[in-house]
Amino acid sequence: MENFTAYNPTKLHFGKNVTDKLGETVGEYGKRVLLMYGKGSIQKNGVYERVMQQLNSINAEITEFSGIKSNPLVDDVSEAAQLGKLNHIDVIVAVGGGSVIDSAKVTALSIANNTDPWAIMTFKAKPKTTIPVIAVLTLAATGTEMNGAAVIQNHKTDEKRGYVSPLMYPKSSFLDPEFTYSVPKDYTAYGIADLIAHSLEAYFGEGDATLSDRIIEAVVKEAMEYGPLVLKEPGNYEYRSKIMWAATVALNGSTNHGRKYGDWGVHDIGHNLSYLYDTPHGATLTIAYPAWLKLQKGRIPERIAKLGNQLFGTNSADDTILLLEKFFKSIDCPIKLSDINIGKEKKKEITDQMLQTQINGMVHKLTNEDREKIVELMM
Repeated sequence: MENFTAYNPTKLHFGKNVTDKLGETVGEYGKRVLLMYGKGSIQKNGVYERVMQQLNSINAEITEFSGIKSNPLVDDVSEAAQLGKLNHIDVIVAVGGGSVIDSAKVTALSIANNTDPWAIMTFKAKPKTTIPVIAVLTLAATGTEMNGAAVIQNHKTDEKRGYVSPLMYPKSSFLDPEFTYSVPKDYTAYGIADLIAHSLEAYFGEGDATLSDRIIEAVVKEAMEYGPLVLKEPGNYEYRSKIMWAATVALNGSTNHGRKYGDWGVHDIGHNLSYLYDTPHGATLTIAYPAWLKLQKGRIPERIAKLGNQLFGTNSADDTILLLEKFFKSIDCPIKLSDINIGKEKKKEITDQMLQTQINGMVHKLTNEDREKIVELMM
């Protein structure tokens, strides 16, 4: 087993009505609040009203920044940071899914260090401090509510980048499964796919970590058991709660201990697709993962087969891939580019993008030939 350091400073509040303590928690950090959220769904489902009641209960001075999109833009982060600086904010409250919370994390770094956010994302700036971020999660998917990572894209540089820092852990995160009731069926499914992908990225890391393997297998089984159920009964609290917690555990560090950090090549592929076609992140992963596994099945057949044995009772790498595809299809996620109306005429565009950005894994390194082959396998 590899050496590791376990660290997670986020205080997580999980369950019904946990946001009743939001105002009290925010007040610990100050009263000048930058409230960040997406394009208005929280105003339709009542979440906005409940958050505002909490902030008003501490007489917070609230500055709002809305309109963050599902593939977040560095331009929005820059604008939010300028607004935060202008209003001398003490704390950011991020209400939404991964895109909103990721944007808030980078905004906080930008404000605290008076630094351009893209300089942070490209490692040209080295933040030393941050503004506290409080997260109110409304979509179970990315795990950002309990980790120190964020992903942002930049249309000027044709890039979608990730950044990891211990400064970016939210101080507190509030997870009420009822806040996810109104998430549309397709985005619920994409969130299920995302949490499975996060788990598998850790699974294909390097090192013998049997306990971490068992945690990963349990998380994926949880998603496969309760994912289809929550899609049939989106207002079922128990089903929503199980998926919400599984998504958090999939990327809060629990799955990584004892191995060199996971292989994030599939996420790199997904980021390229979502950048090119504004495809929802989870949908890119269900296309990319089977292709990546098909590329790797001759290289790590035993590892893929072990996964299949635990999830599906098969000892065949080929059957593992087929059954994983079958599951993704069962929750109405795409498994080929053609499923999202991207035809072979886009092959060169996708290949060029992946060659330009040099998509790669942290363990299973990809050659240019591999990159071209993956594009073919996704078609």
